[in-house]
Amino acid sequence: MKRLFDFTVSLLLILMLLPIFFIIGIVIAIDAGNPVIYKQYRVGKDNKLFYIYKFRTMKNNTRLAATKDLTEADSVITKSGRILRKTSLDELPQLFNVLKGDMSFVGPRPLIPEEKEIRLLRKEYGIYTVRPGITGWAQVNGRDMLTDEEKALFDKEYIDKQSIAFDIKIMFKTVLVVLKRENISEGSEPDNKYNSGNS
Repeated sequence: MKRLFDFTVSLLLILMLLPIFFIIGIVIAIDAGNPVIYKQYRVGKDNKLFYIYKFRTMKNNTRLAATKDLTEADSVITKSGRILRKTSLDELPQLFNVLKGDMSFVGPRPLIPEEKEIRLLRKEYGIYTVRPGITGWAQVNGRDMLTDEEKALFDKEYIDKQSIAFDIKIMFKTVLVVLKRENISEGSEPDNKYNSGNS
């Protein structure tokens, strides 16, 4: 049921938003050159790697790190990237990940492989039994302000409680978090804004 919802809604949204994709692509190309779409390995269901897609918001050859650990974030984020990150429009290409079945709309956010400590916690808590999500329970309960242990515990709570009703609740809370731009860190300095960065 959830997979059918993910496939159907992601396909409809992609078709509806194609003009927006096109416009954003042109803006990025003019501002920062190619590539327009940024792809990066993330850890998915069954602990397997997949490519996640985002609109590129950082300069090419930016070092690989979790956004909260990227101390030079201010100097590597492009002009168009700042707008895309503030509005979370950089996340739109993940609709293709949902369509393909790599991700779901709601689930634990996929980690980069280098985040070894929280990956071990997720494995211990059985988090990799579900598809990762564009948004998740940890993301609406503190996100970058949380420790790895706290994030993993929120992920476990999601696994234990998962249902359509719970997913709907998370999606509504996500809208509020995005609008308020809360509990997000750009680099090493915590900031009260929503950041959907490249990593």
